[in-house]
Amino acid sequence: MLEARTLSKWYGAIRAVSDVSFTLAAGEVLGYLGPNGSGKTTTVGMLTGLVDPSGGAVLFQGADIAADPIDYRRHVGYVPEEPHLYGYLSGVEYLQLVADLRDMDARVSRKRIAALLELFGLEPHAQAALSSYSKGMRQKILISAALLHNPSLLIFDEPVSGLDATSALVFRHLLEQLARAGKGVLYCSHELDAVEKTCSRVLVLHHGRVVAHDTVERLRGTLSKGSLEEVFQQLVSEIDPAATARDLVTSMSLGA
Repeated sequence: MLEARTLSKWYGAIRAVSDVSFTLAAGEVLGYLGPNGSGKTTTVGMLTGLVDPSGGAVLFQGADIAADPIDYRRHVGYVPEEPHLYGYLSGVEYLQLVADLRDMDARVSRKRIAALLELFGLEPHAQAALSSYSKGMRQKILISAALLHNPSLLIFDEPVSGLDATSALVFRHLLEQLARAGKGVLYCSHELDAVEKTCSRVLVLHHGRVVAHDTVERLRGTLSKGSLEEVFQQLVSEIDPAATARDLVTSMSLGA
C-alpha cells in the first residue's frame, strides 16, 4: 500500500533523514520508533506529503504521491505530533470543517461525527469551544478527524499523548481493528509496550538512518533481549539510563 523508497531530507548542511526505505501492506501495523531528533517526524512529513523530500520518493499503491498529492491525501488519515486546532470552534464544528474540506456527503458526515463523539465520550462537550478542552480531549478530536473519512492509510504520530489509561487502551485495540479492516497503519510512538503488543513489524530510526527493521520477535531473538524496550535501548541509547537518573538526583543537592 505504502512504500518509502530511499527517502532523504537535508536542511542546508544538516541531514535529517538518510535513505529510509520500507513498505507497509494493507492490514499491517508498522511501528516507527526512534529517540528525539532521530528524523521520525520529518519522515512522517514526507509520507503525508507535507514535506518535500530532498531525495527518494513515497509511493502509494505503486504511484508516486508527488504526481497527484491531492488525490493521495484523500486516502490518508493523519494525527500529527503537535496538535493545531482552531480553539474558537466547537468539537462538532471542527469535525464538520474537516468533513467539508474532504468533500464528504453531509448526511454521512453527520452520522459519523455523532458516532465518533459518542464513542470517545465527547458528546457532552460537542458544542463547547476546543479551547476549553483538555489535552486528552483535543487528542480524541484529532483521532476522530483522522478516522472520519474512512481512509485506507492511517499515520499516527504520538497519538496517545495526553490520553488517560482507558482511552490509551481503547486506542491500542483500535489499531488491531483497523488492521483487521484492511487498513495500513504507521504508528510512531514512544510507548514501546503498546508498540510491542500491536505492531506487525517495527522500524527503528537513529540519526536519520534505519538501524533495525524486523518483527519484534526476531529483533528480540537476534539481540538476545527480553523486551522491545531492551532492544530499543541497545540500538539507540547513548547513555546509561539508570546512571543518568542517579546523577540527576545527585545534581539536586549540589552546592547544598
